[in-house]
Amino acid sequence: MVKTILIVDDDPTQRRLMRGVCEKAGYPVLQADSGENALSLLQSEQGADIALIMLDLRMPGLGGMETLKRAKSYQEDLPVIVLTAQGGIDTVVEAMQLGAADFFVKPASPERVIVSIKNALNITTLKGEVSRLKRKRDGSMAFKDLVGESNALRHVMRLGERAASSNIPILITGESGTGKEMIARAIQGSSDRAGRPFITVNCGAIPENLVESILFGHEKGSFTGASAKHIGKFQEADGGTIFLDEVGELPADMQVKLLRVLQEGEVDPIGAKRPVKVDVRVISATNRDLSEEVKNDGFREDLFYRLNVFPIEVPALRDRREDIPALIDHFIQRYNAEERRDVRGVRHEVMDVLSAFNWPGNVRQLENTIFRAVVLAENPHLSAEDFPLLADAFAEAGIESGPPMLSPAEFECRDEQPAHVSASSSADTDNEAFAIFDREGHLRSLQEIEKDLIQVAIETYEGKMSEVARRLGMGRSTLYRKLREHDLEVKRAS
Repeated sequence: MVKTILIVDDDPTQRRLMRGVCEKAGYPVLQADSGENALSLLQSEQGADIALIMLDLRMPGLGGMETLKRAKSYQEDLPVIVLTAQGGIDTVVEAMQLGAADFFVKPASPERVIVSIKNALNITTLKGEVSRLKRKRDGSMAFKDLVGESNALRHVMRLGERAASSNIPILITGESGTGKEMIARAIQGSSDRAGRPFITVNCGAIPENLVESILFGHEKGSFTGASAKHIGKFQEADGGTIFLDEVGELPADMQVKLLRVLQEGEVDPIGAKRPVKVDVRVISATNRDLSEEVKNDGFREDLFYRLNVFPIEVPALRDRREDIPALIDHFIQRYNAEERRDVRGVRHEVMDVLSAFNWPGNVRQLENTIFRAVVLAENPHLSAEDFPLLADAFAEAGIESGPPMLSPAEFECRDEQPAHVSASSSADTDNEAFAIFDREGHLRSLQEIEKDLIQVAIETYEGKMSEVARRLGMGRSTLYRKLREHDLEVKRAS
């Protein structure tokens, strides 16, 4: 999601100057000439896209301080940078106490403004990530922490919310990397066990001779090397939830012991004289087809029915492609903050390829791919060259991983830049110039410039769409979509 900046100033000249600085840096802008209008925008549909407010303190009507106070009451985590022509220490202190992220006196240099914006946005992202990690540690994550709005994910969330209202055993199935543990944590955080222990056990990663001790515990001296008493994972989870990941990997003898825990609500530590009662919610997960394992005698049938009381299947990422853009945006924000980068997003033709890719490793693979791309990126928007491991996918889409062409948001306008740019082919074919600036000296809209550029490319390469797409650095499907959006016709040379 593109981060939109709301500029609030009663002076149109100041708004225009700040808008130029923000748009040159690649940030879309909304404007308001008063505090009242700013608050109305914040509460409108457009308000969901506002990531930061630049607020003048001295305005007629609703003043800057009161606007800041009310804006924070609407969205507490929304960063606000305050600016004024006259700044004193008392004003700075008051603004900061009301929650301002930064403060500077007009006129400020463009570099100072951009640094302030980047820092404020990164701090907001870090706060969100710290809050998420804290909820994860405290066992209070909820379904609102899941990223995505697809019907497939919504169905999983509805099932999880129903399951959270009881202590029914849950079996979460799905391919590796789909986020089964996240679903389990959301169930815990939405239940009456929220805030209590959430213990994760990867059953496939425990050495076979240690499974019983790790899960159920042992007494001191119960076997060679048992120099102290050890409580098992089930006792650690007492009062909370235990998540048995890859439960299909459990050895046959441990399956019997697990069945007893589910039936009796008690564990038998090795060497203990009597069983220990435990109050544990069991959520298990597997990427195997346990019903097939039961048929092949690889898993106990009675245990399968005990675990599979409330099944939830998490869809593969390729079955919920609508969530890919939101996940990409989430991971970019996260790794921008962690790695101190300033990646603004993904080029539209690259997003088309990423959304069409099958992602055999699911969300885990997507996350690691975006992490690598953010670290590699040399430009504000991720391009094909930032995804070397997906070179074949980009080649199939007709996108070369050479130097990326400027995205519209990266267009720079300088005072010495000419008002018109001419385009001509290598065959010296004359083409009409298309305007970058309008008659008043302002940049034309990105839509208008893009339409002209595509039209010039079509004329230059005589309607050969494969060549047009290659030269523009976009896939053919994206190009045809752009033709429809701009209502352009293709006339091939006879």
